[in-house]
Amino acid sequence: MRRTVSTVAAVGALALATACSSELPSDTGAPGSAGPESGAQGEFFDADEYERQLALRETEPEGPADRPWEQALEPEMVDTSDYATDGPYHLCFSNASVDNPWRQVGWTTMQAEADQHDEISRFTVLDAEAKDDKQISDIASLTEQGCDALIVSPNTTATLTPAVEQACGSGMPVIVFDRGVNTDCPVTFIHPIGGYAFGATAAEFLADEVGDGGTVLGLRVLPGVDVLEHRWAAAQRVFDERGIEVVGSEFTENDNATAKRIVSDYLQREGRIDGIWMDDGTAAVAVLEAFEDAGMEPPAISGEDQQQFLEKWKAEDLTATAPTYPTYQWRTPVIAALKILGGEQVPREWILPQPTVTSDNLDRYLTEGMPPLHYALCGCQDMPGYPDRWQ
Repeated sequence: MRRTVSTVAAVGALALATACSSELPSDTGAPGSAGPESGAQGEFFDADEYERQLALRETEPEGPADRPWEQALEPEMVDTSDYATDGPYHLCFSNASVDNPWRQVGWTTMQAEADQHDEISRFTVLDAEAKDDKQISDIASLTEQGCDALIVSPNTTATLTPAVEQACGSGMPVIVFDRGVNTDCPVTFIHPIGGYAFGATAAEFLADEVGDGGTVLGLRVLPGVDVLEHRWAAAQRVFDERGIEVVGSEFTENDNATAKRIVSDYLQREGRIDGIWMDDGTAAVAVLEAFEDAGMEPPAISGEDQQQFLEKWKAEDLTATAPTYPTYQWRTPVIAALKILGGEQVPREWILPQPTVTSDNLDRYLTEGMPPLHYALCGCQDMPGYPDRWQ
């Protein structure tokens, strides 16, 4: 029986963005203020990366068809023979936080993955509680604890880069996932395709549904977070190209009540809204309730693979789509660590598939009886303890 050493903080309520992947600004602004740098031509837009991510949506992944968390898109393999060592292994993990439902589902999934491997004798985990200074200290501590490999999900990008580089310098293999750092010293960086692909997929669906001249309201979580800015920049580009009128873009700070109020205000002012685009689907049900309260039919809407949204979609036959940032990616770092310690090659940049939930495949992803804040693409359905462990 393995023992998991963890300093995980108490699970919080909804907080920050689902899988925010880079630095938060010093002033995040207030709901309703999109800011001058939030457009497709702002500091967060990279045209080459935008095109790369859109192309990757059509790329056939390599790897086992029934295990997308082991698949990779256009992998360039790296030799890891220098890290080969005999087990059993002591894995260590520096986690940014478990401060939102996406991270809570992911963390549960990672623990279940580790429990499946008898070659893991210890799994030491420190939770940074969304604090850069704590994570810097955590990483320094873990480098002194005899870890065979270190997994890091950085709280922010630039601030954590020196700490990750220092860990790389210790000689043990470092695996970064979810959120990136500004260095290529980790053996592998694991992540789904990215924010441009997410935002464009949702915008293309809405453009098809509302048609030329249709109106869309953009609902965003926070400014200045790169993956979220990428989602919105991609959406703006699609809407501009397709002649969609964006009546506004508003920040909700991931608060359901705020999101509902914003939509209610727009409905009173605009009279109608044909589509709702969201960079995070947590508040999707609250948004739909605003239309219900106004006595209006639900609009075309983009959400995510969260249980409560999928259930409402199915029950009410919504016109909807759900691009995803799959929580199954939390399985991959453990698998990668064991491959590296076994001297097996892994992708330098391990890009995972990023599926989209549609009306055609909704039944495949919706599982009755799961909690409202569960994420369907956990890749956990075949794991010991499912579904109870994820309740």
